[in-house]
Amino acid sequence: MGYSAAAWVLPAGNAGGAVHGSLVREQIVLEDLEPNEVLAAPIYGCWEANMSHALARSPIDVCRFRGEPKVVLGNSGVVSVVKTGDNVTELSVGQHAIVVPNGVEDQWGYTVKALGYDAAGRSGTLATLVKLTHRQLAPIPARSRFPLLAWAAFSSRYVTAWSNWRLALGVFRLLVSNEQCPAPHVWGWGGGTTFAELDLARRHGCRTAMLSGNDENLELIARRGITPVDRRLFGELDWDEDRYAKDSNYRREYRQREKLFLREVRRLTDAEMVQIFLDYIGGPVYRATLMALSREGVIATAGWKKGMKISYLRAEECIARHQHIHSHYARHSDAIEAIAYAEKTGWMPDVPDRVYSFDDIPQLVEDYINSKTGYFPCFSINPE
Repeated sequence: MGYSAAAWVLPAGNAGGAVHGSLVREQIVLEDLEPNEVLAAPIYGCWEANMSHALARSPIDVCRFRGEPKVVLGNSGVVSVVKTGDNVTELSVGQHAIVVPNGVEDQWGYTVKALGYDAAGRSGTLATLVKLTHRQLAPIPARSRFPLLAWAAFSSRYVTAWSNWRLALGVFRLLVSNEQCPAPHVWGWGGGTTFAELDLARRHGCRTAMLSGNDENLELIARRGITPVDRRLFGELDWDEDRYAKDSNYRREYRQREKLFLREVRRLTDAEMVQIFLDYIGGPVYRATLMALSREGVIATAGWKKGMKISYLRAEECIARHQHIHSHYARHSDAIEAIAYAEKTGWMPDVPDRVYSFDDIPQLVEDYINSKTGYFPCFSINPE
């Protein structure tokens, strides 16, 4: 019989390849539930960077990668359980849960492919109904003190931050004990995940700072007790190795900007430099990030925004005992633990000022591309 739902779908591109995609609204049909599946109604969603990557068909064309004519994106948000399969005992009808977007897990439970992105055969949450396995949901406390909209903003970015921070801090503590460095300097640049992770670091007693070139974001950073650093003080750090080697004007300008950046790092860390640097941007800032690291420093990321490919001198990194941490979302157990910690401590995002309607998804896409949405661009699907 199946279930009919309204959805925003990304159609396949043409045979020539990388043509930027646009979402199209249409009806889709979901197949009947398998015993370990759940039918859920997404209430709120949060736009993720991978959704924009999918529209840009970069670094992959997800439709072609999945071998499908169209894909329903979306791997973040809050749902209400509508129906459960015969073997599902952890969830009940009417229960609220965040999405755990592990489309394909490895033998240890870590994400290999993401729901609503590169995991084939299953729709994402950009629809009025979605069919998920029981491990793709993590229940929200029944009488949570936080609104569902905040949990939607929490669902992907905060769980990613939880998993990445545990790894980054754990590795640093293998190098330097708490007695030796009780309050590490932790810096970051990026978006909502970086913000969430720095707030977590602050709650663990670290001295935190976040870089941004947006006045509203700088105010939000300061309100959370994180030191705001205005990127505009030293201009755009846009590292290009080939251009640096060939263009003397670019080389001189880049060196000056990097010098100003490192001067600010030294000033705010009392010349200790940064023990853990969260870099969710990638290539354009990677050289500056490395130069800002202290000895025994950790550079950590769970994604990239502007540059996937990086290069560094392995000998220098070995001598400095720098550790490079890479993670990809989290395990289901991480989501459960992150929810419990958030409910107990208040480690949560603020509710966004604007919530886009399901009809306004194209406007959200445009605003996100033009950096007008803030760290947590949320939208409603089946509003409360």
